[in-house]
Amino acid sequence: MKIPYEYGMWTMVVFNIALFGIFVFSFLRPKLRREWRSMSVFAAFLVALFTEMYGFPLTIYLLTSYLGSRYPVLNPFSHNTGNLWAMLLGGSTWLSGLFMFVGGAFTFIALIILGRAWKQIHNANGELVTTGIYGQVRHPQYSGLFMLILGFFIQWPTLVTAVMAPVLVWIYYRLALREEKDMASRFGDDYALYLQRVPMFFPRLGNGRKIVNVREV
Repeated sequence: MKIPYEYGMWTMVVFNIALFGIFVFSFLRPKLRREWRSMSVFAAFLVALFTEMYGFPLTIYLLTSYLGSRYPVLNPFSHNTGNLWAMLLGGSTWLSGLFMFVGGAFTFIALIILGRAWKQIHNANGELVTTGIYGQVRHPQYSGLFMLILGFFIQWPTLVTAVMAPVLVWIYYRLALREEKDMASRFGDDYALYLQRVPMFFPRLGNGRKIVNVREV
């Protein structure tokens, strides 16, 4: 039986890399060298992800080579059975669609978070922002980026992105720490109080206390 090969769509690879790369670049706006280095790692993550999603399915090739006839789907190179989470649970087409939907929902929410964070910073004119989404977490732009990575990983997990995802999260965590040192030097006690009251990436449940004695925008 001839197995359908639904990859090699390099136009889709280039389109999606450009689409999400431009979106994230426009929200994060790297300026310093360390920010460009972090952005380059994220760009590499996008290349690895969409190359396997539409171009060359390296992970599926490796798994089918290793598992052979034990691979749980009959048409491993069909996009309907390309989601590895669904494959591990039996290869159901509806499960693949479910994971794609959930991953897409995470991606959509992530882009909204990135957009809201960028809008507040853009309107702040260099002042300290502590209201809105910045009243919930100190680095919503990176929270959105982490959610975007998670959404991609739910939609289309691969061996390469499984290695790159935690590395990317660690890189942006370190970048956030460096940025907080710069902000502490710039805003002094105001930012020190902000650090104490607002979590870094994930909002506290029921955290409705207002930050006092901080310049608000």
